[in-house]
Amino acid sequence: MKSIEKRIEELRNLIRHHDWRYYAFSEPEISDKEYDILLKELKDLEKKHPELVTPDSPTQRLTNVLQKRFKTVKHAVKMFSLDNTYSYDEIKDWVARACKGLSKNVEVEYVAELKIDGVSIALTYRKGTLELGATRGDGETGEGVTLNIKTIAAIPLKLLAENPPELLEVRGEVYLPKEEFARLNKQREKDGEAVFVNPRNAASGSLKLLDAKLTASRNLSCFIHSFGIIEGFTVESQFEFLNLAKKWGLRVNPHLKLCKNLDEVIGFCELFKDKKEKLEYEIDGIVIKINSFIQQRTLGATLKSPRWAIAYKYPAKQATTRILNIIPQVGRTGVITPVAELSPVECGGVTIQHATLHNFDEIERLGARIGDKVIIERAGAVIPKIVKVVDSLRSGKEKIFKIPKKCPVCNSDVVKEKEEEVAYRCVNVSCPAQIEKSLIHFASRPAMDIEGVGEAVVAQLVKKKIVRDFSGMYSLKKEDLLTLELFKDKKADNLISAIENRKNQPLSKLIYALGIRHVGEKAAYVLAKEFTTMEKLSDAKKEDIDAIYEFGSEIAESVTDFFAQAENRKLISRLKAAGVNMVEPQSKGGSTLGGKTLCFTGELSAFSRIKAEKNVRDLGGNAVKEVSRSTDFVVVGKNPGSKFDKAKKFGVKIIGEKEFIALIGGIA
Repeated sequence: MKSIEKRIEELRNLIRHHDWRYYAFSEPEISDKEYDILLKELKDLEKKHPELVTPDSPTQRLTNVLQKRFKTVKHAVKMFSLDNTYSYDEIKDWVARACKGLSKNVEVEYVAELKIDGVSIALTYRKGTLELGATRGDGETGEGVTLNIKTIAAIPLKLLAENPPELLEVRGEVYLPKEEFARLNKQREKDGEAVFVNPRNAASGSLKLLDAKLTASRNLSCFIHSFGIIEGFTVESQFEFLNLAKKWGLRVNPHLKLCKNLDEVIGFCELFKDKKEKLEYEIDGIVIKINSFIQQRTLGATLKSPRWAIAYKYPAKQATTRILNIIPQVGRTGVITPVAELSPVECGGVTIQHATLHNFDEIERLGARIGDKVIIERAGAVIPKIVKVVDSLRSGKEKIFKIPKKCPVCNSDVVKEKEEEVAYRCVNVSCPAQIEKSLIHFASRPAMDIEGVGEAVVAQLVKKKIVRDFSGMYSLKKEDLLTLELFKDKKADNLISAIENRKNQPLSKLIYALGIRHVGEKAAYVLAKEFTTMEKLSDAKKEDIDAIYEFGSEIAESVTDFFAQAENRKLISRLKAAGVNMVEPQSKGGSTLGGKTLCFTGELSAFSRIKAEKNVRDLGGNAVKEVSRSTDFVVVGKNPGSKFDKAKKFGVKIIGEKEFIALIGGIA
């Protein structure tokens, strides 16, 4: 038994070490596959010996517990907010005020750090083990979100210190990487869900989900920047603390500078003025702190903010325009999304005519009216958004927008299904707008991939009532298509042929094509691999689906609700009768990708990222999210990100999309 205990502790320490190398330094020492082998061995040993499981084990990041609510937590030391500055002159004024409050002729050093656009959190470690994770809240109290915090791989469950502090409370920012934000919003758009306004809102919402499995699927990350309490250690400065935190396994942002004077501070701000767009995460400025803790204590704080720190905010790409109208648009799941029609205006090098208002709560929050002058903002790749209403310029002719009670397309009732949701939906599943968008989704490349079924074709098929649901695609006749505009013999033959040829798509693509709420490409692939046939999936119980790693109750409920509806089961029967494949093919082993690790960066043109990763897995390879020294290939598309730079740094073989297609034997 002692040998088992020893091996378990060895595995835990190994995994913690490799997490530290990966997250704190971006320098992994082993491949993802080797890491997974270590984690699996630990899981297997703990499964056989549950009495040896400890709360700080790397296997305990994810729990099946569905939380009912978050408890209010009082912070031991107040979490202050920072005063903002918007010019270098204002930074100079702050330095002058700070120096005036210190002894004359004393030397002052500064630490300049990136201001991560995320959610402030406090982490409490007792004897080196994570005990509590809490949001900032109002600074005095926050919400205890420990179970969700534990799902974030960048946050260690146990510090890497032989003699850790008896009590340590650190502060940091939980954030959603840009790539994950884009992926999440793209998926929500496909699923007919309201998109997030920005990465910060997405991170905040993800951190407060009651289902920790769903939080885990969002791939949040974290940087530590300060502390509230350290018992048993004497730390003299901010720079010393950051280096100590890194040694303990806490993730500290690598872009920071110990500045000897004001010129160096401003130089750091200038350096990231343009460089910030190339970072993997959003920043909205630079945090400047006086380095010495003795000097910090001398300066103290106001009721709201410390006098020894300040945030320099970069100017956003903004423009002023007018709301000409607010149009409610119907998505394929019936969600009504308000879109503002704007007087055309140039912002960030692009002419903006529309901006999403996301949901009706956002209209109320902004106080937006038709006819209002508004400030819009466009930061990086984030969609244009209205950030402020200039109500001082109102003429009195502006109109208040009312939430529609009837669907703008089919005139059916519009309801808010759950009080905690922000989305309003059209209740009519036969609403032409829903049917049209659902059919377009069904035929799209990531789904059934039926070439020739575009918006114009679908609009006519629905309007003429030739197709009423997905199964109607497979009963289309040539004479039906010839009644549509721009259809001649050859085009009609081509479309009939394309529909017929795509009947054999794998089950994973059909599951995704059905448009089940919260089930994206990745979830569809996992469901298909887990259940292998449509019959098994349709009969699966909620607990069977919920038990799948990284799946939460939200996905499980959506899937079981979908198959619980008699009409949906009839639809599946009609698709089966039409000859549509209902089985997931087995993986092809022993291929040229067997055991190889690939990572993708940039935009692929031939297929989606998820489809590319699926190709890798089907051919026995391993598709990973991050580049390490043991990665075999990095596949580079258009506008590659920092992974491309890492690949060059690590000497990993870089290939283009054409080479990748050749490697997998062509596009399936």
